[in-house]
Amino acid sequence: MQILLVTGPGGAGSSTVAAATALRLVGAGSRCVLLTPRPPRVDLADAVRVDVVGAQPALEQLWARHAAALAGAVPMVTVPPATSVVPVPGVVEFALLAALGGHARSGDVDVVVLDAGPAPAATALLALPGALRWWLGQAAPTRLRVLATLRAAATPGRPGVAAGLLAGAAGVEELLDAAPLTDPAATAVHLVVPPTADAADTVQDTATVLGVLGQRIASVTVCRVLPAGSGGWWAQRAAVQAAALRRVCELTGPVREVAEQAVAPASVADLQRLDAAVPEAVVQPTAPAAPRRADGGWVLDLPLPFVRRGQVELTRWDDDLVVTAAGVRRSLPLDALLRRCTVAGGSLTDPGTAAATLRVRFTPDPAQWPAGLLDAQGSRR
Repeated sequence: MQILLVTGPGGAGSSTVAAATALRLVGAGSRCVLLTPRPPRVDLADAVRVDVVGAQPALEQLWARHAAALAGAVPMVTVPPATSVVPVPGVVEFALLAALGGHARSGDVDVVVLDAGPAPAATALLALPGALRWWLGQAAPTRLRVLATLRAAATPGRPGVAAGLLAGAAGVEELLDAAPLTDPAATAVHLVVPPTADAADTVQDTATVLGVLGQRIASVTVCRVLPAGSGGWWAQRAAVQAAALRRVCELTGPVREVAEQAVAPASVADLQRLDAAVPEAVVQPTAPAAPRRADGGWVLDLPLPFVRRGQVELTRWDDDLVVTAAGVRRSLPLDALLRRCTVAGGSLTDPGTAAATLRVRFTPDPAQWPAGLLDAQGSRR
């Protein structure tokens, strides 16, 4: 299953582009669903399958499925009914993630066009799987899971609090495994921006955030491009628009332009005439980061487009490498090789450009390497 995630600053037209993309894919014969947290403005019922995910209904369904298990695990607490549960921030993102997992497990679609809303909501959704895995690792580490399993075997019929919580953690992990949102080969992020003076800044900021999350911009669409006009106002606006288009093209290469309409699309025919679907040919995702040998150790290259010196924070926590940039933090689990190494430092190459890369250097930790193996590694240099 492929995911086309469409986002942009509020009011840029990303929802229109998402709907037009789904419409084109269905017309081409794809089994496609438009997944969105809000009903489309255009009635697509007869043309495109639409899955509207709301925070309240999603929370009520989730609560109803697990309320009995929670009540059994914590008998001293009165569990409220689903109709009385109040949503908390982040429920919409979790509901969208659950919907993606449902479609992936059912195999009922080839492509999900995800109308992710404004960029902050989209990046929060992309960051959610990694954040959930991190918190599950802290709250339910392997040692606790083993102890809970042994206790459950010794006292059958008495699940206990730990067993109930671990069962919930396992359910979340199953969902994360099903939804391919963090896989760059399965999820492409398409950015929609207006032709305003800050369009290029939006592209740069979004590219950096996506880099931290292991993603990249697949395509850029500039929506609401004004036609030619006359008079001083038009000339001034046209100059701003031309400069914005030029700067965005310098950052990303060719962009798709969608003209401003006097009236917002109100029908399927209007969407088809607008021709606003994302490009069919998109940039292929880069290969996942893998360590390479260098100077008696290893180097891990992490692309962070447009990031500048002083904007990156790097730490090591247990078996994770924690990277912070552009207000976003990601914890990257290290592979078996790098876990037995220490972080020797990091450097930023090509800062401020699309090729900006954080290079993290690792050296073998003698305490975790068998002496013979460490000597063999040294003899190969």
